[in-house]
Amino acid sequence: MRAIAAEVKAGRMNPEDVDEAVISSRLYTAGVPDPDLLIRTAGEMRISNFLLWQISYAELYVTDVLWPEFTKDDLNEAIRTFAARDRRFGGVKTDISASTQ
Repeated sequence: MRAIAAEVKAGRMNPEDVDEAVISSRLYTAGVPDPDLLIRTAGEMRISNFLLWQISYAELYVTDVLWPEFTKDDLNEAIRTFAARDRRFGGVKTDISASTQ
């Protein structure tokens, strides 16, 4: 963000040109797709500032298993759980029957 602010201050970029694409292009993960699933081990119910921008639409999976003991079976369970979710990417689930009444 500081680099973007410096470009705006220097007149090389207009403030209105700063959008999601510009910000994403300046992250350490630029060019890498955002994760769809974040697995949090040790039962921790926080993300600890990990990839805050990139995980805005990621599904979170929390397990009590500690990282060193996290196995292939644990990964498969996380993936099965993820695959069963209704992903809305920030949208609100609507009840079709309620909207037609």
